[in-house]
Amino acid sequence: MRISVTIFLTDETITPVRLARELEQRGFAGLYLPEHTHIPVERTTPYPAGGELPREYGRTLDPFVALGQASAVTERLGLGTGITLVAQHDPIDLAKQIATLDHLSGGRFTLGLGYGWNVEEAADHGVQWRTRRDLVRDRMGLMRALWADEPTAYDGESGSVRASHAHPKPLQKPRGPVTGPRTLIGGAAGPKLFAHIAEYADGWLPIGGRGLAESLPVLRSVWADAGRDPAALQVVPYAVLPTPGKLAHYAELGIEETVVQLPSGDEAEVLRVLDAYAAPA
Repeated sequence: MRISVTIFLTDETITPVRLARELEQRGFAGLYLPEHTHIPVERTTPYPAGGELPREYGRTLDPFVALGQASAVTERLGLGTGITLVAQHDPIDLAKQIATLDHLSGGRFTLGLGYGWNVEEAADHGVQWRTRRDLVRDRMGLMRALWADEPTAYDGESGSVRASHAHPKPLQKPRGPVTGPRTLIGGAAGPKLFAHIAEYADGWLPIGGRGLAESLPVLRSVWADAGRDPAALQVVPYAVLPTPGKLAHYAELGIEETVVQLPSGDEAEVLRVLDAYAAPA
């Protein structure tokens, strides 16, 4: 099983360059970074994990800038977002950012996308909360048009683009209905999420990895009903606090990559945890 990591990189933590070099040296598979543009002080949305919202949420580095730095000092390390808040972006600009990072990294980028949890943050971007999933779906369609080999127009409910010259292109070739980099959708198990995964993604980023034994058969059924290749489905448990037993359980379920959580700490703290994760069980 490939082991990747995720971390809230901030202006107070280990730097992207230092972390990326250490990850590649230790043989980790990838680095996934979260995204929050800002955290409104006047916030009524509860923190999903309960309690006070950790300090790092309001200090996160821009994931694309940080991953660009990580790309420049590595050759093999996978680079991903966990997750990109697609609804909070202009899709034409985002398509260019994604394609550029994938091109410059030699096709190492994974687009982990999601719908968000912070209502106030999304509202400041003009997002209507109840329709954000459909907005993300529509914006993914627009970006796929820009990533197509030939100039392709897109006319959606929330936006459109003329047939355009748009380079660079993501390196991975189209597969089934999916165009662009490896694309994984984060979120809790449910009919709408699974339908969207089968429609326009390569797989699922289940946060924490709980309940996979029950959820995976359902997702696989939806995937097959959509005409997707059963062997192509990718499920990557995300932000996992690993134990040997948990990783063995994932392996039994056919999981090929797990993303483990690092503390949002300084260099010494992060490297200590990396060494512990890399040590033989």
